[in-house]
Amino acid sequence: IKKPKVILEIAVVGKYVDLHDSYMSVKEALTHAGLFHDRDIEIRWVASEDIESDGSEAHLSDVTGIVVPGGFGYRGVEGMIDAVRYARENRIPYLGLCLGMQVMVIEAARNLLGKKDANSTEFNQDTNNPVIDLMPDQVGVTDKGGTMRLGVYPCEIIGVGVTSKAYAESDTVILERHRHRFEFNNSFRDQLAAVGLMATGLSPDG
Repeated sequence: IKKPKVILEIAVVGKYVDLHDSYMSVKEALTHAGLFHDRDIEIRWVASEDIESDGSEAHLSDVTGIVVPGGFGYRGVEGMIDAVRYARENRIPYLGLCLGMQVMVIEAARNLLGKKDANSTEFNQDTNNPVIDLMPDQVGVTDKGGTMRLGVYPCEIIGVGVTSKAYAESDTVILERHRHRFEFNNSFRDQLAAVGLMATGLSPDG
C-alpha cells in the first residue's frame, strides 16, 4: 500500500488572491516543486488586506510556508510586511517574489535596524530610508508602457547557502527572467547584512 504523501499547506499572501489566475505561474511552480519533492501542496489564498485588518496570526498560524508574490501599488503592502515579520519571528520558511522580496527588505529595515520609516520610493518618495528605490535607468522615464527591465538577466550566486543549494549549479552565474522597475538599494546592503539579511545573488557588477 502506497503511503499518502505529506501535505504542505502554503499560504500565498497577495493583493489579488480572489483572482487565482493572477498567480497562475506561482501556483504551478509550487505544484511542480511538490511533485519533485513527493509532497502534496495545498495553497491557502490569503488577502494581504485581511492581514492588515485581522493580523497575521489569524491567517498564518498553521501554515508550512509563506509566499508573497509580485504586485503593483501600495494597497495591501502593510499586510505583506506584517506577514514577513510573522514568518521571521516564527521561523516559517518564506519566499518573496519581486514585491515579496521588497517587503522583506522593508520589514528587516524597520524591525531589525530600527528604521521605522523605511519604505520603497514607489510608496513613499519622501522616506529617509529608501531601502527599495527606482532603478537608475528608470529615472526620468514617463512613458511606462514596456519600459521596465524585462527578460533574462544574469545573477551571480555568492557563498554557500540556501540559494546555492537550490540551484546546485557548478557555475555560480545563473540566468533568470525579470520584470521590474524598482530594486534593492545597495546603500543599505552592509547594514542589513549586519542583522542577518544577506544578499546572496548579485548582478555581475555587484
